[in-house]
Amino acid sequence: AETARPMTSNRAAGYTAAGNGRDKGNFDPLNQGSEVLGPTAPALAKKADLSPEEKLRELEVEIHRLVEESAISREAGDMGSALEKAKEASKKERQLYRVRDQHGLLEQLNVDLTFAVCLNLAVQFEANGSDNEALTHYTQIVKNKQYPGAGRFRVNMGNVYYRQGKYPGAIRMYRMALDQIPNNVQAHRFKIMRNIGHAFFKMHQFTDAIDSYENLLMHGGEHLDFMTGFHLMLCYYALGDKDKMKSGFLKLLNIQQAGLEDFEDDDADVDILMQSPDVDRPTTSDKLEKNITEGDDALREDVKRRQRDAARFIVNAANLMGPVIEKTPIAGFEWVIEALNTHGFPGIASEMEIAKASHFLRKKDFESAIEVLKSFEKKEPSLMARASTNLSFLYFLEQNFAEAEKFADVAVKADRYNARALVNKGNCLFVNAEFERAKEVYLEAIGVSADCLEAIYNLGLVNMHMGKYTEALLAFDKLHSITHANCEVMWQLGDIHDRLGNEQKAQEWFSLLLTSPKGRPTDPGVLARIANICHKAEDETQAFHYHLESYRYWPVDMNVITWLGIYYVKQEMYEAAIPFFHRAAEIQPDEVKWLLMVASCYRRMGVYHRALKLYEDIHRQHPQEVECLRYLITICKEMGLKYEHYAAELKKLERMQELANPEPQGMRGHDDDEDSGGATRQASQSQLKPGFAEEVMDPEPAPFEVKAAPQQQKQSTRRLVATGKLDDDEDWGNDELGDDLLPGM
Repeated sequence: AETARPMTSNRAAGYTAAGNGRDKGNFDPLNQGSEVLGPTAPALAKKADLSPEEKLRELEVEIHRLVEESAISREAGDMGSALEKAKEASKKERQLYRVRDQHGLLEQLNVDLTFAVCLNLAVQFEANGSDNEALTHYTQIVKNKQYPGAGRFRVNMGNVYYRQGKYPGAIRMYRMALDQIPNNVQAHRFKIMRNIGHAFFKMHQFTDAIDSYENLLMHGGEHLDFMTGFHLMLCYYALGDKDKMKSGFLKLLNIQQAGLEDFEDDDADVDILMQSPDVDRPTTSDKLEKNITEGDDALREDVKRRQRDAARFIVNAANLMGPVIEKTPIAGFEWVIEALNTHGFPGIASEMEIAKASHFLRKKDFESAIEVLKSFEKKEPSLMARASTNLSFLYFLEQNFAEAEKFADVAVKADRYNARALVNKGNCLFVNAEFERAKEVYLEAIGVSADCLEAIYNLGLVNMHMGKYTEALLAFDKLHSITHANCEVMWQLGDIHDRLGNEQKAQEWFSLLLTSPKGRPTDPGVLARIANICHKAEDETQAFHYHLESYRYWPVDMNVITWLGIYYVKQEMYEAAIPFFHRAAEIQPDEVKWLLMVASCYRRMGVYHRALKLYEDIHRQHPQEVECLRYLITICKEMGLKYEHYAAELKKLERMQELANPEPQGMRGHDDDEDSGGATRQASQSQLKPGFAEEVMDPEPAPFEVKAAPQQQKQSTRRLVATGKLDDDEDWGNDELGDDLLPGM
């Protein structure tokens, strides 16, 4: 036994070198473990199996979790996962029902859980586009009397029918749902009435639609929203009721909505709502998000969204009714502008001023459009900047480039990030031949708006004018990747490859221009370009095919007519060549050479009497034509007819020409025999280079193309590309038809 600790001991109480046997090494100086707790407690007993009620509760928790996860997945946009979890929840709910039935616990059935599972499954089917399955589950819900308020879900069934285009079924469901909604829930009732009106509108039953919409005017119109007011305007417009349109527009302006009391404080949003295709807009849709400053809370963003929606409905209604509510469109626009100013919408009124200017543009009344837009000079700078872009565009169309550049500078100064104003500025520099500066401005416009198609297209054009075909090719390749099947872009790509000598690639682009779904299979200019490429590749068969197709669609192109005529002559098919030379004579009646070529074809065919008659007709119409007299002398000799009087006339004309234009010494005069002029004809024949227009012969100009300056247009409107020459030994006309009679290139 341990001895007692003496008073002089230096050992602490309870600390011994060797532990006693009782605590087995545990620290228990006061021996409290045995005295207080008594003997060691027995191990915990294992939990018994769960009772049926506990298993059912756990299964209910699992079903709740699946329903919530399904709803969360749908909100996140994962429709497939949401539907799978909804199906799994429905499966477990049926399993829960069977377990309750087995244990005789159906009285504890959770009706609310079953309702939630069925409704979630129907909603997920609808979200995934499985309309028939959704309707089946909605029908089960609305027919089950145990589900409280299930009849209101007929609205969902009506929405499914509406989406399927089954408008009578949708109306029936909406009306049945309306009967289930109590009268004290007016907001829901009016929304259902609005849906009924939409369905009638889709069925073109405008009178019934008006009745549904006008029900929302009850109680002072406090439940009328901008969407319903706008659709009511559409119905009045469809019926042509001008007075109702005016009253409906005024009701639209009088709608009270939360957040609209400071509507004009956010007037900057309004300028993007006018989407007229006739007027260049200085802003883009991205500006909507820019106007929401950092720090705006969700409520402020919602208010701004409501303001933008309200402005859009008002602007669309004003644009729709403005041209038709009065005797003249201008009077209608004036009435709309006055109503907007009276009801506190001056920003939208300014937009209607621009809409009025666009109406003048559609009527080609540029002076009135300019007058309207110039009125913005007296208004605030932001409105002036927006009008300046359009003024610059108008003056550019009128080729008043000085004024166009002036207003482009105003628009750019007001907003340096206005891509369309920068394009107008670049166009003005382009026509002034300041290609380097124009290129810089186009690049700046692309930097502001990477999808500005006009800037990219004009950048390619300015690079072509500067001879930088590789850079132009990059620009048009980028534009093609955006537009995919734009005819002007494909034409420019083919033209650049042709200039670079890539005939095969050029032919691919021109062929794509003919065969693409949105291409131009009947464009004679494209067909002529392909024919030109085939001719340079010495593929005469394909060249003839495409020239003939080009002639079929545009039978007045002298280059194509000349090529086809010469082709038939080279093939000694004189009878086939005659119609082309006749057509050339009709197009250029003052040119004698075409009729001379027709006569020579008759002569080579052996039809001398027709050739002689045609030569005589030419001589009567053009008695001063020396070549005609030579041919008359030749054919008369061949036919054994008298020709002395023609010879006398020829000598007289030659003497008159010698007196008028004395020849230098050493030059030999023409002889009057049938071999005269042979050397001259052979030399001129070696210089024959029929060409083909480079430009697509399309009556409508390219929508994004910059027009060249007048002095440049005169030089470059119709440049011709050499397509080869006839062989020197190809003397198809001998001495009867000189090649100097062919059109000079």
